[in-house]
Amino acid sequence: MEKNEKIEMITEVVVFSVEGAIAAQNGCADRVELCENVHDGGTTPSYGTIVQTRKNISIQLHVMIRPRSGDFLYSDLEFETMKSDIELCKTLGVDGVVFGILNLDAGIDKNRCKLLVEHAKPMTSNFHRAFDRTKNPLLALEDVIECGFVRILTSGQKPSALEGISLISELNCLAENRIIIMPGGGVRIDNVLEIMEKSGAIEFHTSARNIKYSKMKYRKNPLAMGSDFKLNEFEILGTDITAIKQFVGKINIRNK
Repeated sequence: MEKNEKIEMITEVVVFSVEGAIAAQNGCADRVELCENVHDGGTTPSYGTIVQTRKNISIQLHVMIRPRSGDFLYSDLEFETMKSDIELCKTLGVDGVVFGILNLDAGIDKNRCKLLVEHAKPMTSNFHRAFDRTKNPLLALEDVIECGFVRILTSGQKPSALEGISLISELNCLAENRIIIMPGGGVRIDNVLEIMEKSGAIEFHTSARNIKYSKMKYRKNPLAMGSDFKLNEFEILGTDITAIKQFVGKINIRNK
């Protein structure tokens, strides 16, 4: 590279709605990562959301492929769901997909990841912050490269990219242009230059979220539409078959 050659810096904005994607484009973002469920760290958006986002933006669109919140150890059915969602993204003109699968020991599930990378082509595949849950990040780097991913989104296995800057910088050096290391997690306008300088990264992942207030005039309180039931990362929401049977049995008995 010539001394005065300009390096193109890429801004990716994670969004959780069509409106968010349009705002990112209007703000001159280079790419959006489209997700749902911000409080769960992002899951696969709906068909309609993907369709309308693709219709309304011309910049690159990457879609999160994550069937549920929680850990990144997936069942066979969840894996098949990921394959189906990737296939759908291909048909809708999505540019790239974002996913990550780990094994029982918090290493990269290379077999499944390779299958999904191949399944996704010609879309690009990007490894998300499941990377920050791996036991050995340096080994994980090589495994992710071997799987064929184009980039890794990471906070350096810390709560924020600035806190994890040392590992991000090390990963960027070890990558040797074989894969893009993209800092994400707390990357903001007031720290991005520091992260850029210390990490050597050229792509950055940010949220730029704000609060949009409802225009509803009549508001019925205190009626919550969701549950206050909370899970941690290693608790997965399931369905109790016995409880369902008891419930159905009870209403059937009542209905006789």
